[in-house]
Amino acid sequence: MTDHVQTALQADILFPKNRALYYGGTWHAPVKGKMGASVSPSTGESLGDFPIATQEDAELAIAAARKGFEEWRKVAPLERAKILREAGALIRKHGDELTLLDAADCGNPMTPMKRDAALAAQYYDFFAGLVTEMKGSTIPMAPDFLNYTLREPRGVVARIVAFNHPFMLCAGKLAAPLAAGNSVIIKPPEQAPLSGLRVAELIGPLFPAGVISILTGGREIGTALSSHRDIAMVTLVGSVPTGRAVMRSASETLKQVLLELGGKNALIAYPDADPDKVAAAAVAGMNYAWCGQSCGSVSRVFVHEDIHDAVVERIGVHIAKFKPGLPTRPETTMGALIDKAQYDKVLAYIESGKEEGATVAYGGKSATSEELSKGFFVEPTVFVDVKQEMRIASEEIFGPVQSVLKWTDEAAMFEQVNRVEYGLTAAIFTNDLAKAHQAAATVQAGYVWINGTSTHYLGAPFGGYKQSGIGREECFEELMAFTQEKNVNVNLLGARA
Repeated sequence: MTDHVQTALQADILFPKNRALYYGGTWHAPVKGKMGASVSPSTGESLGDFPIATQEDAELAIAAARKGFEEWRKVAPLERAKILREAGALIRKHGDELTLLDAADCGNPMTPMKRDAALAAQYYDFFAGLVTEMKGSTIPMAPDFLNYTLREPRGVVARIVAFNHPFMLCAGKLAAPLAAGNSVIIKPPEQAPLSGLRVAELIGPLFPAGVISILTGGREIGTALSSHRDIAMVTLVGSVPTGRAVMRSASETLKQVLLELGGKNALIAYPDADPDKVAAAAVAGMNYAWCGQSCGSVSRVFVHEDIHDAVVERIGVHIAKFKPGLPTRPETTMGALIDKAQYDKVLAYIESGKEEGATVAYGGKSATSEELSKGFFVEPTVFVDVKQEMRIASEEIFGPVQSVLKWTDEAAMFEQVNRVEYGLTAAIFTNDLAKAHQAAATVQAGYVWINGTSTHYLGAPFGGYKQSGIGREECFEELMAFTQEKNVNVNLLGARA
């Protein structure tokens, strides 16, 4: 990487040495020689090229992954666990460097993103500790028969990941299927592919050739993986439209899917809740550090009229902590949107909110400083006077735009909360324990916080209702999803009985 890029980004960034596709334990130029340009969303500067994989590359990588699977599946579970822990240790060791690389490539600020490398490493330790729990069972039969089940790996698994946490997703999503004995092909996000290449450089050599593959590129390689007959399972972290496309492709071969998709998540505040705590949670839960580019962001805040004005006032105090800045600087609290398309989309939604009658309480503009003029920066934006039928309250924006809705009637409020097609997360604030549990049972979401928000708890199943996905991750159930069940019936009297 040229010196001028490092100087302009004001960081000592360690870029991947290999700008090629990784499969079969080695690096390969794309068959058609196609390359794309990686551009920093915060400065507009080039970060160099990356390979664009096509169908031809997919065929070669899948063939290598099938060979790797046959070797990896025979490795004893505790030995697999040992290798996984070594991978986790390498990720921890290189955490700071990976943080800087992602900050430059995806626009998220480096300081809060340091948790990404730590979390990715935790995935390896967590799933390594579960390798002996992939157990079958015995089933009572007649006295002369033994019937039992086995858990076996599926084969070659493809995982397509999103741009909002590139390294954490590329590295962390390897852990569960590898622990189960599968080989894995990762497709990093086209908008921020560089840390995916570093994944291969760092931990690829720990595994037998073909067990880990990294194929960068766009829609073509995603479709090739999700439709290929030799891919046993495909997973996605991404948008609902992309999830539908992956599921359509996967249906051609009836392969298993695991989809973690978008959300239009609600925070519900009851009149007995502390306004300042609600405001702080609303701001924290919106994930403004990554410009609201998070599927779990609480982009709709339903506040009872008794505390509505106080909550809106206190939101201003907490939101002031988030100011757009260059993501490679340690002091930056809010980064850039991923690209111009997302930037234009967010600004269009802000204008839509104004046109439909909502009022901008905070923000509402792109960043204006000269230093940020070449990046895709938008202020943290909060609307009040919002109605559920408005686009800003019903469609996933995936940007730093939050809607506050006032409510008085609980039944009407829940009708609005549950009206959207999404059902990923929800947050409930009240001091009434019975009311909290009743609300958690009523809201149509797969992951609910009571008097809290944002935090994920490794071991607790994360996933959504409705259009927000299929399956659960970050838990034992994720590990089991990468296995298939086999039944064995034994005639104890022998072959001639």
